[in-house]
Amino acid sequence: MQGNSEPFTHLFQSRKIRIPIYSRLLIFRPRGEGWRRKYISCIEPVEGYFDMDSASRPYSIKLWPPSQSTRLMLVERMVKNLVTPSILSRKYGLLSKEEAEQDAKQIEATAFATASQNFEKEPDGDGSSAVKLYAKESSRLMLEVVKRGPKLQEDGEVSAERVGPSHETIFDISGDRRAFIDADEAEELLKPLRTPGNKYTKICFSNRSFGLDAARVAESILSGLTDQLTEVDLSDFVAGRPETEALEVMNMFSSALEGCELKYLNLSNNALGEKGIRAFGGLLKSQSNLEELYLMNDGISEEAARAVCELIPSTKRLRILQFHNNMTGDEGAIAISELVKQSPVLEDFRCSSTRVDSEGGVALAKALGTCSHLLKLDLRDNMFGVGAGIALSKALPEFANLTEVYLSYLNLEDEGSIALANALEESAPSLEVLEMAGNDITVGAAAPLAGCIAAKQFLTKLNLAENELKDDGAILIAKALEEGHGKLIELDLSTNLIRRVGARMLAQAVVSKPGFKLLNINGNFMSDEGVDEVKDIFRNSPGVLGPLDENDPEGEDYGEEDEEEGANNEDDLESKLKGLEIKQEA
Repeated sequence: MQGNSEPFTHLFQSRKIRIPIYSRLLIFRPRGEGWRRKYISCIEPVEGYFDMDSASRPYSIKLWPPSQSTRLMLVERMVKNLVTPSILSRKYGLLSKEEAEQDAKQIEATAFATASQNFEKEPDGDGSSAVKLYAKESSRLMLEVVKRGPKLQEDGEVSAERVGPSHETIFDISGDRRAFIDADEAEELLKPLRTPGNKYTKICFSNRSFGLDAARVAESILSGLTDQLTEVDLSDFVAGRPETEALEVMNMFSSALEGCELKYLNLSNNALGEKGIRAFGGLLKSQSNLEELYLMNDGISEEAARAVCELIPSTKRLRILQFHNNMTGDEGAIAISELVKQSPVLEDFRCSSTRVDSEGGVALAKALGTCSHLLKLDLRDNMFGVGAGIALSKALPEFANLTEVYLSYLNLEDEGSIALANALEESAPSLEVLEMAGNDITVGAAAPLAGCIAAKQFLTKLNLAENELKDDGAILIAKALEEGHGKLIELDLSTNLIRRVGARMLAQAVVSKPGFKLLNINGNFMSDEGVDEVKDIFRNSPGVLGPLDENDPEGEDYGEEDEEEGANNEDDLESKLKGLEIKQEA
C-alpha cells in the first residue's frame, strides 16, 4: 500500500462540505461554477466530511464509512499493485488482471466488514480507528495474496505465468507484521544468507526496522554477497529509529553493499532527505548499471535531489525512475531533469506529488524530450500550470511507444490541455491510459480533447474527472467514444457539472462495449429523472455504473433552465460534432 497515494474526488455541497483527509495542506479558491483546487498532495487519503447541518455546534469530522467511490478506488489501486511486476512477483508469480480483480474485491469487502464491526463497537468515535483497521487489513490481505501467487487451475496449470527465476534466488523478510528487530532475531532471520554456495541474487528487507545491533549482523553477512546480488530492496527499513541511529544504519548497509552491480535499488519510505542520500553515498557511487531506482516518500528536497545526481555515476541503463511524494520543488526538479537527460533508455518516469511548479515542470518537460523509449509518464499532483503543459506538449511527439500518461491535478487549464491533446492526437498511437483530472478544463477545450480521444483506439482507461466540461463537453467526449474503442474498460467524468443530456450520452456511448467495467459520473448535476434514465440504460449490465450518491439534482451553480435549454438544443450540440473526425486504427 505504501507509495500509492492518489487524489480522491472532492465535492462541496450545500450543507455538507465533503473533503478528503490529507497529510498536507489543501488550498481551494472560488471560481465560476463551484470551487477549484490549486494544490493537493496526499498520503493514504481517506474521504471524510465536515458536518455543518447545525451552525450552533462545533464541526465534527466523520471518517467512517467511506463512500462507495472511495472503496472502488481502493480496489482499483490494489488491482494495479497486484498486476505490476515487483521483487515479490518475481518470487511468487504475477497474477492475471482477472484474478487480481477478484482478489482485490474480496480483500476490500473483508477489510470493510472488519472495520465496520470495529466502528459499531465505538459509535461515538470519529471513525479514525476503523479507517486505520481498514487500511491495515487491506495491506495484510493483499500481501497474503501476493505471497500466495497465482492460483492453480483444474488442469494443474498456473493461472498466470510465473516470472523470474526460482524461489531460491530471492531472499525476502518483508512478510508478517511490521516490526523492530534486534541482533538475535536478525541472526536467525538472515541465517539462510550465511549458507555456503547460496544462489540469492535478490534481497528484500522492507517492513523490518533495523537498529544498530541488527545492522551489524546484516553488515557482516551482506558484505560477503557483493559478487552475487543484483536487486536490493531496503524500503522502509529504519522506521521509528532516531535520526542519528537511522543514518548510521544506512551507512553500514551502504558500506556492506558497496561494489554490488545492482540492476534494481529501492530506498523508498525511509525519510532520507539529503543526509540519508549521502549516508548511502558509497553504495550509490558504485552503481553504473542500475535499471530501476525507487526514491518514493523519501523527503527528497532540492539538496537531496542534487545529491542523487552527484552520487550516481551513470544512468545510461536506467529504465525506471520513480520520485513520488517528495518535497522536490522547482530547484529539485531542475536537478532531476539533469538525471533524466542522462537516461536515454528511460521507459517509466514518475515524479508525482513533488511540489514542482512551472519552472521545474518546464525543465522536466525539456529533459523528457530526450527519452524516446518512454512507455509510462506520471507527473500528477504538481503545480505545473499552462507554461509547463505547453512545454510538455512539445516533448510528447518523441514518445512513439507511450502507453500510459497521468497528467491530473497540474493546473493545466484550457490552454495547456489543448496543447497536450493536440500533441497526443498526433503521437502515442498505442496509448492505453489517459488521465487529466482536476485541471480546470472547460468546454472550450472539449473539441481538441475529443479529437485526441477519437484517435486513441487502444484506450482502456480515460479519466477527466473534476473539471468543468458540462453537457456540451460530455457529449463531445461521448461522440468520440461511440465508434471503436473496443478495449475501453473505465471512463471517469465525475464532478464535471454534467446534467441529464450529457450523462445519457456518456452512458449510451459505453454501455455496449465488450469488457467495459465502470462508468463514473458521480458528483454531477443530474435530475432524478436523469439518474433513472442512466440506470435504465445499464439495467442489463449490473455493477458497471458507478455510485451516484454524490450527485446533486439541485445543480445550484447550474440552474434548471440550463438543463431544459440543453435538452432543447441537443441538435445544436450534434452539429458541433460534424467537424470531429473519428479515426480508426488499422
